[in-house]
Amino acid sequence: MPRFLMPMSMLSLLSIGAVFGFFYAWVCSTMWGLDAADPRVAISAMQAMNASVRNAVFFPAFFLTPVFLAITAFIANRQRRARSAVLFAAAAAVYFTGALMVTAIVNVPMNEALALVIVPADSAAAADLWRDYSAPWQFWNTIRTFVSGCALLLTGLAIYFLRPETT
Repeated sequence: MPRFLMPMSMLSLLSIGAVFGFFYAWVCSTMWGLDAADPRVAISAMQAMNASVRNAVFFPAFFLTPVFLAITAFIANRQRRARSAVLFAAAAAVYFTGALMVTAIVNVPMNEALALVIVPADSAAAADLWRDYSAPWQFWNTIRTFVSGCALLLTGLAIYFLRPETT
């Protein structure tokens, strides 16, 4: 098991970094771009993006990140790296509750409701619909981004504390 700690640490770092980057991109470009577009285009584009995100490339980073972090915490604990084990476990818990569960409880239901919408031909009706969707969706995505960033920092600290002690 000793040879698995560093590879699992790197896999944990890579996966939480990927998820943080995914949420961050929505915060600082995707949603702003959609908000600047014709609301009818924004609704259609968001429907298409939400339909496409459920794929084999996205799955490991989004769903397996807490698993990777928990396994890494277990290995670190077995190797008596208590501080790192606690930090990896904390990163797993933070990500699971504040990003994965928020997605399942808030963002996915919002996306599923938007998927059922027929894009209004009337620009004003589309603008109202998009405004009612975009603002709360962005709020919760910002929460997911912040939480994922915290989990990324915890993972980085866990790896930092794996370094050999120097005297």
